[in-house]
Amino acid sequence: MSEYNAKKIKGTSGEWDIVIGLEVHAQVTTNLKLFSNGAADFRKEANQKLDLLDIGLPGTLPVINSMAVDQAIKTGLALNATINKKSIFDRKNYFYPDLPLGYQISQFKDPIVSEGYINIDISEDKTKTIKIERLHLEQDAGKSLHDQSPDKTFIDYNRAGVALMEIVSYPDLSDWVEAGDYLTKLRSILRFANTCDGNMEEGSLRCDANVSVRKPKESLGIRCEIKNLNSIKNLMKAIEYEANRQVKSLESGNKIVQETRLFDTNSGKTKTMRSKEEAHDYRYFPDPDLLPLEISQEEIGKIKSLIPELPDELKNKFIETYKLSNYDASVLTAEKQTSDYFNETINSDPELKNYAKIVVNWITSELFSLLNKNNQDLNNS
Repeated sequence: MSEYNAKKIKGTSGEWDIVIGLEVHAQVTTNLKLFSNGAADFRKEANQKLDLLDIGLPGTLPVINSMAVDQAIKTGLALNATINKKSIFDRKNYFYPDLPLGYQISQFKDPIVSEGYINIDISEDKTKTIKIERLHLEQDAGKSLHDQSPDKTFIDYNRAGVALMEIVSYPDLSDWVEAGDYLTKLRSILRFANTCDGNMEEGSLRCDANVSVRKPKESLGIRCEIKNLNSIKNLMKAIEYEANRQVKSLESGNKIVQETRLFDTNSGKTKTMRSKEEAHDYRYFPDPDLLPLEISQEEIGKIKSLIPELPDELKNKFIETYKLSNYDASVLTAEKQTSDYFNETINSDPELKNYAKIVVNWITSELFSLLNKNNQDLNNS
């Protein structure tokens, strides 16, 4: 891994810094939804196995899913964060046709997790710490289907009420490569902790990117939010385009308008979706049907004892035990099934421990190549 310097945008007036913060929505690994007995598996036939609360029928009351709470605590601990012993659920008021209640139950001022961090590799021997502002629990919305009819929109409520963890970073990321590395690392941690499957193709992990540009050492610029990025590659492409767009606009004498944008994968460009809402637009207030969530230190300790070895811990072990490079150890710990396969292979014969580098090379070249050729991974090989 060569030395890495954050990328700058080179404009006609000189270089510009990029400032990026990510909001990641991770579907919690649990069988039931956040506040109802509806099944959390949204992949079923549309509008199947819904609970009365999921479709917003009057008189229905939310009841917290304790497993989702435990998974949020577990994730917070894996992210080196503080678990808040008292947190509050709020109503976030806005209307979408696929949000049956007419509001979303979320957390605003008092989230369940705050002030964490993860480290990303920026060179062979250097890491960068990306601070995490908060992790809060909230309901997912349903899904509007616009391609089933030329003149109608259909709604699938299967996803309505599914438990999400929204993980919000500080604006510590400096270019699209760092953003891609951060999301890759975060997804890996979630998978190792078994709190989210990280499947971006199916929508169980989604990302919004807040992007702004500024001249070096100047104050933060106006940010634009790019919504619903569903792959790491698209995240990186969207940020690169948006940062360049903002620089060109500013150097042409225009102002950046704070807004929400979408990324068009066909054109490779971002486009305006709507003006950006602020917190006061949502009229947050504590949900009157839910008591404050109180968590004991004993409960936190029990959950902490269940956390398996995480990527950084495993990476350091591989480096120390098998004298692997930082790069090789990082490749092995990017996915849990890869590190598990390496461990099983290296422990299958005492002699192999003396040839760890050869085993790594075989896994990352011959084996990965064969799996890709047959459209398989280590889970189904």
